[in-house]
Amino acid sequence: MKCPKCHELQDKVIDSRTVKDGEVIRRRRLCLGCSHRFTTYEEVVRSGIRVLKRNGLTEDFKRVKIFQGIKKSCEKRPVDEEEIIDIVDKIVKELESEYEKEVPSVAIGRKIMDKLERLDEVAYVRFASVYRRYRDVNQFLSEVESLIGREE
Repeated sequence: MKCPKCHELQDKVIDSRTVKDGEVIRRRRLCLGCSHRFTTYEEVVRSGIRVLKRNGLTEDFKRVKIFQGIKKSCEKRPVDEEEIIDIVDKIVKELESEYEKEVPSVAIGRKIMDKLERLDEVAYVRFASVYRRYRDVNQFLSEVESLIGREE
């Protein structure tokens, strides 16, 4: 596993445990190059699910893309990485139970927005601004006003 700090390929596992009802293995690693400690997660990759993009093309489903999108939306917000991982787990389980071979990217986006709206409103608006492709400030303001209206 490549060290995220120095990119050394040599490391050793210093702790290993199962998480998420035994579906994932969490490993603490020590880089043998710079002694940086980092965490990796290992899980079974389920084959077969593809994502149907807006432009009509398909690509392999990648859990990490959901994680990265949510994490980017939650930057500098009081959201723990474990909360993000839990949300990603829930989204992936829902998608795997609802779709067999192909899932539309818009369905993934809707699920992410649904979870982010409950987690953190700023992260929700950030994600929505990219997902819905706002072209100007008025569309952005309309989303914020809609969010405020739902609170009241």
